[in-house]
Amino acid sequence: MTDRIVRADAVVVGGGVAGLATALATSGRVVLVSKARFGEGGSTPWAQGGVAAALGADDSSEAHAADTLRVGGGLNVEPAVDVLTREGPSRVRQLIGLGARFDRTDSGELVFGREAGHRRSRIVHTDGDATGAEIMRAMAAAVAQRSNVEIHDRTFAAELATEGGRIVGLQAVTAEGERVLYVSPAVVLATGGIGRLYARTTNPAEVTGDGLAMAARAGARLADLEFVQFHPTVLASTLDPMPLLTEALRGAGARLRDASGDRYMVPIHSDAELAPRDVVARATWDLIGTGGSAFLDATDLGADFPRRFPTVFASAREAGLDPRHDLLPISPAAHYHMGGVDTDEFGRSSRPGLYAVGEAASTGVHGANRLASNSLLEGLVFGARAGSSMSAGLLPPPTTPSVAWAPRSEDPDLIGTVRSLMWSHVGLVRDESGLSAAVRILDDLQSRVQGRTGETANMVLTARLIARAARERRESRGAHFRADYPDVGRHPRRATRVEPSLATVA
Repeated sequence: MTDRIVRADAVVVGGGVAGLATALATSGRVVLVSKARFGEGGSTPWAQGGVAAALGADDSSEAHAADTLRVGGGLNVEPAVDVLTREGPSRVRQLIGLGARFDRTDSGELVFGREAGHRRSRIVHTDGDATGAEIMRAMAAAVAQRSNVEIHDRTFAAELATEGGRIVGLQAVTAEGERVLYVSPAVVLATGGIGRLYARTTNPAEVTGDGLAMAARAGARLADLEFVQFHPTVLASTLDPMPLLTEALRGAGARLRDASGDRYMVPIHSDAELAPRDVVARATWDLIGTGGSAFLDATDLGADFPRRFPTVFASAREAGLDPRHDLLPISPAAHYHMGGVDTDEFGRSSRPGLYAVGEAASTGVHGANRLASNSLLEGLVFGARAGSSMSAGLLPPPTTPSVAWAPRSEDPDLIGTVRSLMWSHVGLVRDESGLSAAVRILDDLQSRVQGRTGETANMVLTARLIARAARERRESRGAHFRADYPDVGRHPRRATRVEPSLATVA
């Protein structure tokens, strides 16, 4: 039974950088639905790394594109890369116009950092490692001032409403349990990634693959699901999420060392600590897996470490470490998903009326491995494009669809099983045996949550789809490494596309 019906020209699901960028660029009446409190939720406030854009005098969008393609393992969709790198500088300038404060020199020039995979210093940061929080502050303030945007936070998006093969709205439940049916000709999924599917992750608790699962159940095509990026430098601890040690540290000169003090990346890659993330993460994983220990050595960064990297400094001190003097023990952890809802460069999915932007989408811009600091930029660029696209062709709201409300059920023990399984069998290094075991278990778990909504059901379905896609790709490429197929094969340029039939129990 529906308690309330809300009509809008567009419904944006998600309050991170991609959702906010979409809302700012959309005309007509926009309703922004956020699972967390507005201005606080998702991965954006947690982002330490900055925004990559060709803003420097010695840089160009072509050079940025070349770096993105080189890291992407040959699977990038080049038109999407061109859009990202060409439009990126103007989106960052727009962000500055909204009041976002980035680090500057004494003369007022932007400070550019360098991170893994980049051949130039082109990363803008705030307070060294607090970029995401500053972007969220500026964008949330701008959205809150828009008279055409209505904010519905602490509201869980449960299911997409469909009619005649078209997406016509969204079913959601408020924190008070009220069932709300949003009726709209356009629904935008900006729900973020899937990091909480893994026992070790840098992602906050609400990042549970909700948008991907809803899109799958609604019959939208998905892509690139096997490509999960694991950040190589996370402070080894029992905290959940695990504290990120931003890549900007290595860009500033921090080194990776083993227990003997040797720089273990030097013989592995010519760029050593600044090699692509997948290379560094697997090297760290291999070192730890063979009984060794891995450390981030930032002691050469000097006494002003607390000023340059206050977030990292606070995390280290909480663990009883001082990065000015101590080596920081590290481990890889799930960080970012290159896969998602298959979209074009305007966020349009295979389902009419459904859009996806940011980490919930897969434009192919990242290929098999995301270039550092391209994620916040992706949300800015493609969120704005989706908003502009919708505004150019706003349709009248459809008639109220007839919907059924599935029961919401959460199971913490089942979630724990999924997270442990994904880390053990669908993690940094995969093989046929582990993936097949994961698929069998997840198939069984899927039957237990079938017909229900909630984070548990979404996590089971999303994990199942990722495991199946990873088993299907019998080669190693970018973030997807198969121990039984260690060489790059001859797969098509675009990654595995998952058809809607896999969203149900086989």
